Amino acid sequence: MNLMKIWDISRTLTPELAPWPGDAGFSFDLNWKMAEGASVNVGALEMSVHNGTHADAIFHFEPNGETIERMPLDAYIGPAVVVDVPSSVMQMEVDYFAAFERNLAGAPRLLVKTNRWPDPTVFPTSIPVISSGLPVWLQGRGVKLLGVDLPSVDSIDAKHLANHHALAAAGIAIVESLDLSSVDPGVYNLAALPLKIAGGDGAPLRAVLWRD
Repeated sequence: MNLMKIWDISRTLTPELAPWPGDAGFSFDLNWKMAEGASVNVGALEMSVHNGTHADAIFHFEPNGETIERMPLDAYIGPAVVVDVPSSVMQMEVDYFAAFERNLAGAPRLLVKTNRWPDPTVFPTSIPVISSGLPVWLQGRGVKLLGVDLPSVDSIDAKHLANHHALAAAGIAIVESLDLSSVDPGVYNLAALPLKIAGGDGAPLRAVLWRD
């Protein structure tokens, strides 16, 4: 019997996982404990919806944008292309991704592996970002989702979040803080469904890849 290989590309939620500076970190506590006589263990968690691997809703950066429970689910599940970006690259230009245009035609979800956030307990001071022309180029290729192994698709010090706005205008869903460290470049199947949080500006998700 052949078992299907699954790559878990989510970051583990722990108190040590660095949140965005100033945002709420992750905590988990057992409120009921079998070790103390309870019939079951029952835990409770507290966290920002942008802590760990998560999806951004348009409402995150546009006051009248769609909240997370209204985001189209088809963007978060289906064929995807993992692309490895060299560590020397600080701005990801269209020219680099053009080499993968044929793959994107059949797998319209782009996952960008930069390996620029290897230690999730330390928040990065700078990160590579996509070029301003990439969202429109991806839209023209039918891409539905952009996922990155970084805390944002914009620079750390960005205030306007131009790339977030451009991706939303292009109809491209955003997934951030993936862990692609154990995944080789290539075409996979992706499932990365955000939690259904009413009115949410984003949601954590469990992202996995597999191949048929």
